[in-house]
Amino acid sequence: MSNRRFFIKSSLASLVLAGISPGVSALTPADQYELPAAGKKAKLRFAIASDGHYGQPGTDYKNDHSNMVKWLNEAHDTSELDFVIINGDLVHDRPDLLPEVKKDYYDHLKVPFYAIPGNHDHTDTATWKSIFGYEDNFSMEKNGVGFVLANTSNTTGKYLAPNNDFIKRELDKFKDLKTVFVVLHIPPHLWVPENAFVDSPETVTLLHQYPNVKAVFHGHDHSLDAVFYTNKLPHFFDSHIGGSWGTAYRGYRIVEVDENDKISTYQVNASKTPLLNETAL
Repeated sequence: MSNRRFFIKSSLASLVLAGISPGVSALTPADQYELPAAGKKAKLRFAIASDGHYGQPGTDYKNDHSNMVKWLNEAHDTSELDFVIINGDLVHDRPDLLPEVKKDYYDHLKVPFYAIPGNHDHTDTATWKSIFGYEDNFSMEKNGVGFVLANTSNTTGKYLAPNNDFIKRELDKFKDLKTVFVVLHIPPHLWVPENAFVDSPETVTLLHQYPNVKAVFHGHDHSLDAVFYTNKLPHFFDSHIGGSWGTAYRGYRIVEVDENDKISTYQVNASKTPLLNETAL
């Protein structure tokens, strides 16, 4: 699906296109990174990954998922994770496979996981809840950090703005927390022309009204593994678990919040694929 790729497949190039300084830290995939000091545990440490596309014809989707579960469990063994978030497109146009990918793969993670639908999951609220135990719009608080996860599609795969009434209601509940993260599979802003995101200035304005919303996390575009901004609010991407297109590597993002509510994040090149920034002209 390379014909869909209008983005330059380079984190640095993406930053330049967005008018962002390439000096911002924690933007490129890391094979090696500094672990927390010995004996010191973060207030909260989680991984976020997206776009497994389980069941996509012509892809090695079972191996992709086995690898990602193994890599995430190894990351937990090295430095403890509190949970994992799977940010959309768990399956590829096959909602009937959602129970299978949950049972055969994500249930084998050593930590709890939470998932939100993407445009390829094609499922409704009742079905999602019957499989995962919560609705396709939900919030949670973990170790004093708030999370708002909102659906950005429907059963036909249409790209949608999230339910802003839901987001506002949940952000109001978390107004006394110092740190809140928002998780949306499809981004609500068009950073470059002719992209596959959703232009929802109402969503962006809403997020900007809450100073404790420190970051937004997106999937959807497998070729992105960096950060874009709306004003000063960072929007992070995390490459992809599977699928037939995207970065040359499979990866995920680690997010840490320390005891002083300082946030750090980095992208992990989990498959350690050495080929990066390939361009076909």
